[in-house]
Amino acid sequence: METVDDVYQTDVLIIGGGGAGARAAIEAKKHNVDVLVVVKGLFGRSGCTVMAEGGYNAAFGFIDKEDNEQYHFEDTVNGGRYLNNQKLVEILVGQAKIRIIDLERFGGAFDRITPDKLSQRYFGGQRFRRTVHKGDRTGHEIMFALREEVTRQNVDVLEEVAITSLLTSEGRVVGATGLDLIHGRFLLFRAKAFIIATGGAGRIYSITTNPFQKSGDGYAMAFKVGAELVDMEMVQFHPTGMVFPSSSKGLLVTEAVRGEGGKLYNSLGERFMARYDAEKMELSTRDIVTRSIFSEIQEGRASEHGGVYLDISHLPDETIKQKLGTMLKQFLDVGIDIRRQPMEVSPTAHHFMGGIRVNEVCRSSISNLFACGEVSGGVHGANRLGGNSLAETQVFGSIAGEYAAKEARKLPYGDINYAVLDEEHDRLYRFEEGEGVLPYELKARLQTTMWQNVGIIRTEKSLKEAIAEIKEIKNEIYSIKVESGLRYNLELLAAVDLENMLLVAEIITRAALMRKESRGAHFRKDYPREDRRWLKNIILSKINDGIEIYTEAPLITKMKP
Repeated sequence: METVDDVYQTDVLIIGGGGAGARAAIEAKKHNVDVLVVVKGLFGRSGCTVMAEGGYNAAFGFIDKEDNEQYHFEDTVNGGRYLNNQKLVEILVGQAKIRIIDLERFGGAFDRITPDKLSQRYFGGQRFRRTVHKGDRTGHEIMFALREEVTRQNVDVLEEVAITSLLTSEGRVVGATGLDLIHGRFLLFRAKAFIIATGGAGRIYSITTNPFQKSGDGYAMAFKVGAELVDMEMVQFHPTGMVFPSSSKGLLVTEAVRGEGGKLYNSLGERFMARYDAEKMELSTRDIVTRSIFSEIQEGRASEHGGVYLDISHLPDETIKQKLGTMLKQFLDVGIDIRRQPMEVSPTAHHFMGGIRVNEVCRSSISNLFACGEVSGGVHGANRLGGNSLAETQVFGSIAGEYAAKEARKLPYGDINYAVLDEEHDRLYRFEEGEGVLPYELKARLQTTMWQNVGIIRTEKSLKEAIAEIKEIKNEIYSIKVESGLRYNLELLAAVDLENMLLVAEIITRAALMRKESRGAHFRKDYPREDRRWLKNIILSKINDGIEIYTEAPLITKMKP
């Protein structure tokens, strides 16, 4: 116990302070329990929700009156290539409208066509205008509303603390360890129920839309204590990220650009989506648009800086200013006026469809461990529709908060194994005794390997090369050297993150190697789609010091392929 600098005790511990974690906190607080949110960055300012631009799917039918929840369900399952947990999809489409009304009650203000009707736009893979928005800064508006409500509810928030491990006893989670990033202190958290809402792991790739905090912590921590993961091979590459200048490479160019009428061209001036999906064109699903752009680049029809062109100069200036104001400013900052010039874009690692396997109340395979948002898996199947992720954060954040609070009310605190606690302390601070290798060097090697070998197009050869490189980097991690005693020790955080990134990278690669077919975001150049053998979820869990993998048929309630 001498190793612990401070102890926090609460009923419900929420790890992550983005859209899902904040919504879970609001809901849990209603049930008269103590709630503590621990955030690796700044609450409501780090993470992906605040960066989300395009919108939130809810089948109100304000513009296209024939839209309804059944169509939303069908579009989601079709987009997910039938790998979705359809029970979770039913919940998503059934509660999305309720949760956006909550957001307006919390103080959010979304674009409207009349005082009593929200504006909705087209997004890829959806047959109707379903995506509610606030210009092209919808996520910012959602986080503003959630932060206001968290403050009103007096929820406790601890910022700039990285949770590094979960502690278990008698089959349930009883605590967590944390690293105070400002002062370098080692912290212990005791709770009765736990919610993981840490988002994805885009930073294991060299080109990504994700902020630096997204290193897969939630997946790694849950896996280490025995929670099941599902479909981790399903990594979504957003079709449109910036390619120029190099300092902006990977920065998201929202799907709202295409939703408002943006057109894709190659260097020959061809509107090339006609070759890949002549019916839906630029509003095809993300997996198809991504591979189409990638193919144009690989086949020598790239733009000046190695992407393709995305053009909205045919739209009225006022429309661009009102509906795509963030994009206008983002490109003006680098000397491009999208009212007059096309953007250059190419794919970028964006979202994880796979994650911690949960049931309809967001419970993992461990009874008092819940997960919500991107870190959970199942609802999106093999490919996520744009606009479904913001809805997911609110629908399942609310559910996780409710059921974690109910679980906490009936449980006592568990016993902490202080020997394990000391081991975790030693694991974190061993980097101060290293030989001189910088964590950033190893991290860059991993990111390059994942982008080249486990990226948009995969083969057995590339996946096996990735496994070998991951193993090599694992062997070198013990040579990392970081300075000791520093305030806000970013080198120590990078070293701790790298361990999680390596574990998650291996899990993704092994799942991708096992799935010998192409489906959704997982494209194997050496195998076509094959429903007879591979209409299955891949389940992963820890066995001794290795990874156990097996398959299971997806949960089907309404739609068979």
